[in-house]
Amino acid sequence: MAWRENAKITNLRTDHLYVMGAPVFGGWHPFGDRWYVDYANGSDTGNSGKKPDDAFKTLSTAIDACTTNNNDIIFIDGHSTVVETSMVSLSKNRVHIVGVNGPPGHFGAGAKISCTITSGATNIGTFQNTGVRNTFTGIKFMNASTVAEGVYSLVDAGEYARYFNCEFYKSTDLAVAAASEVIANGDSSMFYNCTFGDLVNKRTANGARPNVLIDREIVSGKVCRDNYFEGCRFLYHCGDADQRFVYATTTNDAERIVHFNRCSFICNPLGTATMLDAIDNNTTNAYFLVDHCSFLGPTNVCADADTTTYIIGSSPVGTTAGLAVEASAA
Repeated sequence: MAWRENAKITNLRTDHLYVMGAPVFGGWHPFGDRWYVDYANGSDTGNSGKKPDDAFKTLSTAIDACTTNNNDIIFIDGHSTVVETSMVSLSKNRVHIVGVNGPPGHFGAGAKISCTITSGATNIGTFQNTGVRNTFTGIKFMNASTVAEGVYSLVDAGEYARYFNCEFYKSTDLAVAAASEVIANGDSSMFYNCTFGDLVNKRTANGARPNVLIDREIVSGKVCRDNYFEGCRFLYHCGDADQRFVYATTTNDAERIVHFNRCSFICNPLGTATMLDAIDNNTTNAYFLVDHCSFLGPTNVCADADTTTYIIGSSPVGTTAGLAVEASAA
């Protein structure tokens, strides 16, 4: 094939981005256009965005340049934080955003997206995805805005989105109940080896200030449906017993299933309160499946009243299934 003949065959090991040992992007990628973002050295007005040395400055400009359903790729240079002045919205389909900072890890990605938003009620987060089959690899989504409505880092409201080795961090609104790193309104969203929250910033809200908030139609017409989390870490510095890692507020906030597979939920031991329930599921329209997960710090995995939450792969059974046990010399 022509595109294979044009690939840098002699440099396949360095010309590709690998995720879990498999080549994802690079010389073999035959479809779509490539766009480059370099916040430190790029320009949104004078550059074409088509080459690393002719890169755009912001992610929002690169998204504007993409063609929907074209499998375009945006590469973000990982040596500086891309600072946006309004929420970045991706409504196009099959766009792939990749952070370039060496092999991706669970957290600490060099390619970071943040914002300096001070006004505007529509700026509810740093990044909003409403497109179909968009993917994100090695990106840190941050939010330190001061606008009152900007209480999320990621607003996930697309369909079949996939997030690989991404991090979601919200350093502000620590005392605001219902603020969160991620608002989950996506249909069939998938998160692999991602990190939600941190162990540094103590949440002092009186009530749930979760890593992941499941709340129907924060984005109009959108609901969390068939979401999947695999190998993810949920981190928390707890200042109130009613805080949660994951919080679904009412009976219809999710549909079908929310599946946590081999995830870790970890509290900072320096917290001033002990989290009562790690997962608070008030839905009746969706099962929560907690599948071979581990919990360090909370009293329970979930409340006895969470009749649609199921825990498998741990012993003892019940709401304490999966809780870490203190080491003993006995």
